[in-house]
Amino acid sequence: MADLLGPAAPVTGSIDRSERPGRVGLLLVLAGLLVGAAIGLSFVANEQAQSIIVWLLALLAMAGVFFLFALAIGAIQLSGQGARDDITKAIVDAAPDAAVVMEDGGRLIYANEAYLTIAGGDTFSNLRSVERIFVGSPEVSEAIYRLAQGARDARSHTEEVRMSPPPGGRPDRDFAWYRISVRPLARPRRAATLWTVSDITHERERQENVFQELQHAIDYLDHAPAGFLSIDPAGAIVYMNATLASWLGYDLATVGPGGPHLSEIAPGSEHIIGAAGQPGEVRTDRLDLDLRRRNGLSLPARLYHRVAFGKDGKPGPSRTFVINRSAGADFDEPQRAAEVRLARFLNNSPIAIATLDSAGQIGRANASFGRLFGTMPRQVVDQASADSALVPAMSEAVIERDRAGLDAALARAAKGIGETQPIEVALKGTGNRSARVWLSPAGAEGAGPGEGQAGSDRERIILYALDTTAQRQLEQQVAQAQKMDTVGQLAGGIAHDFNNVLQAIIGYSDLLLASRKASDPAFQDIMQIKQNANRAAGLVRQLLAFSRRQTLRPEVMDVGEALSELTLLLKRLLGERVDLELKHGREIWPVKADVNQFEQVIVNLAVNARDAMPEGGRLLLRTANVPDPGAEAAPDGRGGPPKGDHVLIEVLDTGEGIPPEIMEKIFEPFFTTKEIGKGTGLGLSTVFGIVKQSGGTVDVQSTLGEGTAFRIYLPRHVPVVEPVAIAPPAGRIAPDPGAVASLPAPDSQDAAPPAPVAAKAESRKPSADHTGQGTILLVEDEDPVRAVNSRALSGRGYTVLEAASGLEALRIVSEGRHVIDLVVSDVVMPEMDGPTLLREIRKHQPDLKVIFVSGYAEDAFRKNLPEGETFNFLPKPFSLKQLFETVKQTMSV
Repeated sequence: MADLLGPAAPVTGSIDRSERPGRVGLLLVLAGLLVGAAIGLSFVANEQAQSIIVWLLALLAMAGVFFLFALAIGAIQLSGQGARDDITKAIVDAAPDAAVVMEDGGRLIYANEAYLTIAGGDTFSNLRSVERIFVGSPEVSEAIYRLAQGARDARSHTEEVRMSPPPGGRPDRDFAWYRISVRPLARPRRAATLWTVSDITHERERQENVFQELQHAIDYLDHAPAGFLSIDPAGAIVYMNATLASWLGYDLATVGPGGPHLSEIAPGSEHIIGAAGQPGEVRTDRLDLDLRRRNGLSLPARLYHRVAFGKDGKPGPSRTFVINRSAGADFDEPQRAAEVRLARFLNNSPIAIATLDSAGQIGRANASFGRLFGTMPRQVVDQASADSALVPAMSEAVIERDRAGLDAALARAAKGIGETQPIEVALKGTGNRSARVWLSPAGAEGAGPGEGQAGSDRERIILYALDTTAQRQLEQQVAQAQKMDTVGQLAGGIAHDFNNVLQAIIGYSDLLLASRKASDPAFQDIMQIKQNANRAAGLVRQLLAFSRRQTLRPEVMDVGEALSELTLLLKRLLGERVDLELKHGREIWPVKADVNQFEQVIVNLAVNARDAMPEGGRLLLRTANVPDPGAEAAPDGRGGPPKGDHVLIEVLDTGEGIPPEIMEKIFEPFFTTKEIGKGTGLGLSTVFGIVKQSGGTVDVQSTLGEGTAFRIYLPRHVPVVEPVAIAPPAGRIAPDPGAVASLPAPDSQDAAPPAPVAAKAESRKPSADHTGQGTILLVEDEDPVRAVNSRALSGRGYTVLEAASGLEALRIVSEGRHVIDLVVSDVVMPEMDGPTLLREIRKHQPDLKVIFVSGYAEDAFRKNLPEGETFNFLPKPFSLKQLFETVKQTMSV
């Protein structure tokens, strides 16, 4: 301790006043009492005084006897300097660390010799406390304040401070480091605090020396003429020296945790990390590749990549040595320069290039090969690594189906036969990846597989490959889109013509039913004709839904309420073996869609899920809000949420799942995996068409043996407050209950669920009076349809003018011989279509009322009309009752 504290004023030991001294006042009081007693006895008679004195002496004698007995048994102990110098106090007195004990209120009761040396005093009169000794810079004052606060709170605390100059008079030093600690002491009478002060200057000096040596080592490594970096198994760069950082243009302060990744400085070189090895193995690979500078330029380099594997075979952080091979860096030989240029050309080529031996094992390869096939040969440096190297075979990267063709081509190339035609192969892994491969001999014509040097045998074949995954996917998407568009156009055309046929059948059926009583034997036959016509109309609606030409009646709807209303129907459809569960998200956004079509979508998916769970299972309907994912949105809506705010309707089952080979065909019309007679193949195509026409997207994910998830994303509806309220176009007539109730089951003929809208339609009670007056111009190019509609309207009291084309109708209007109250016109007609006829009629009668009838959607022709044009619309096929109601409603407005 003498060396630590240095020379100081001589001291004789510690100072202790922990025991309280005797009280002089009590002694004076006792003396006064004795003097008073003597004076009092002088005034008493001798006889009495003597007896009193005898009693006093007896009392004092008894007190002395009791004191001796108490001292003998230890009840009373005599205090003194010798009694307090026990072994514990001796240890503290001689301790090298300064110690001082203070009672509450700042009273010093003990200080050892080391503390007297630091404080520079030898008595309590000139002894300073720790707070008064260690004063100086703000850092020291703050540390002492924290220590004092800890003492007041009766808790332990430690601080390290630097004093310049050091206390206690140290002329040999300019500064000193001290560790100051405070700790509460448990005392029976008054609480006290122990302060200890240790001189740690030498300890800090040793730490600074070690740190300086470490800084020198880092400085030597940073400014070495070669690069060095360390990569963890995840590809993160945990260390990079200054030389490599300067080559790549990185600030050394940004390198480390959160800094650049291996994929940023060496794109396509992820294959050099993550591979498992033998427990305890140390592997060193040599890699020639181009590093990417921060500005995007390339840096040709050679890497010596060493990885040590743990006992579990997992790699640890690498020690990677980097040599700059750019021109003028460390060589000027033309041959080396040519070698570097060739290596750069091969490594940066987008074409995968590799050399193979006669057995198809990979010798050397560029980075594109590793990215495409997911495997890279290792160019080992040390023989120990070479002995443990496992050389991958080319056939291991190809699926089993294409291995025979590839092996045959490899055998021909090994014999020196050039392969001129490329080979299309599918690769292992996810994503349905594919490649186009060319194989050619590497040279040494005529040499057999076992002839020549071993090195030449390892490079007998040169492989070139192109990644055709994107091309194949694009070709499939284009072919699929063309097929779907062609089928959609065909379906739309068939639906339009078929609607006219069904319109005539339904119309004449209604006329026959109106003239027959229910008891008539022919009544039931006519009803069967009408019901089958309605079933055919439902099939046509499915075709129109697939071709996205159906008529939608969008309205703002609550998805949760719509699904809740479907619960009873879905439970009846699913049966007892399938458990139905609904999970609604909180505060689901509103959407705008056709409620009837939305219900049809859910019913179709539920029936498909039921058929996928023949042994029973669970069907979950879940709703949730999906905020705008931003740049991460899926561009085509397949494989994730699209851009913008959407409402998710998820239909999940625990069925058999969909095989990957038919996943791309499930939305095609008439595609079904069910037996003949049990499905139409229009269920999912209808779902796809309705969702797409509603502005939404469909995403499907399925796992064999686990189930399928259909995710429907409908755009969030944000109401727009318009300054003037404009009534929507009239003509929103409910479908005929009979037609709705007879819709075919979704992709199934054994389950015919009545659509939920049937009950709604039946609850509406139309007016029984369908008669009326006025002149109606009926424009229809199909003679049977025109005839039945004209006959029906004439029978209700209307005067009907017939026109077989738009030109004929325009002539009737322009002649002006009839006061026309209403025009009922088809949309698609030869010579002049409905929208064109309406524009021409407005020139003669601007206020004439118009009803358009068509099998196509209203939006398909509304865009051809002027902005703000009003008309009523009636979709084909319709019943005569719907025609009467629409005509009367329009003429009464």
